[in-house]
Amino acid sequence: MNVTTATCSRPSVKSFNYKWLLGLIMVTVIALGWKFPLLGFVVPIAMSAGIIGGFFRGRWVCGNACPRGSFLDTWFNLVSVKSDIPVLLRNTKLRWLTVTALMTLMVFRLSQNPNEINHWGFVFWQMCMITTIVAIGLGLRYSARSWCLICPVGTMAGTVGGEKHPLHVSSTCKACGACENSCPMQLEIARYRHSGISEEQDCLKCSSCINACPRNNVLSWPTGKAA
Repeated sequence: MNVTTATCSRPSVKSFNYKWLLGLIMVTVIALGWKFPLLGFVVPIAMSAGIIGGFFRGRWVCGNACPRGSFLDTWFNLVSVKSDIPVLLRNTKLRWLTVTALMTLMVFRLSQNPNEINHWGFVFWQMCMITTIVAIGLGLRYSARSWCLICPVGTMAGTVGGEKHPLHVSSTCKACGACENSCPMQLEIARYRHSGISEEQDCLKCSSCINACPRNNVLSWPTGKAA
């Protein structure tokens, strides 16, 4: 997404140190899960949190508490590129096909030894490894959060609660592009300045757009505070 920013400057965004720690959790699971399968249970915990959280604040967990999302925002963001995310990854059919395929594979693998807890942990680790490899590949080709558009948990969370806790966009927005250039999902934000509320179900509620906006009170959450 190419947006001109000639009319405003983008301020620096303060790092959230806790995301580096959450990202380290994912790295630990990936690195040691094959040897210590019980670490794999971090995966269903994170999945459950994302889906349940979707009913209350849409994809808030994806943007603020997901270990892999935090890894992509911090550690991986140091080497990822900043290219436009292809439209194909936003295709609804592709996204639900990904949900169906990965969930079917996971259930099938779990059913092969349903009474062995270490087997379950290993399968969760295996699924995490496969999807993380895909996420890294997409990030090296497009941008860090590209995977999050087809992530099964994100797709489900956005579907059940994408309209919850929406971003408010003031009519005083000048459409300078600073918010959109900072959005990890490359969402269109300024176009909602006339309606006043963003309808983007994939908004991660991460506040990157609010932090990047050079003008006060143009972007806000329903409470008037950053997420």
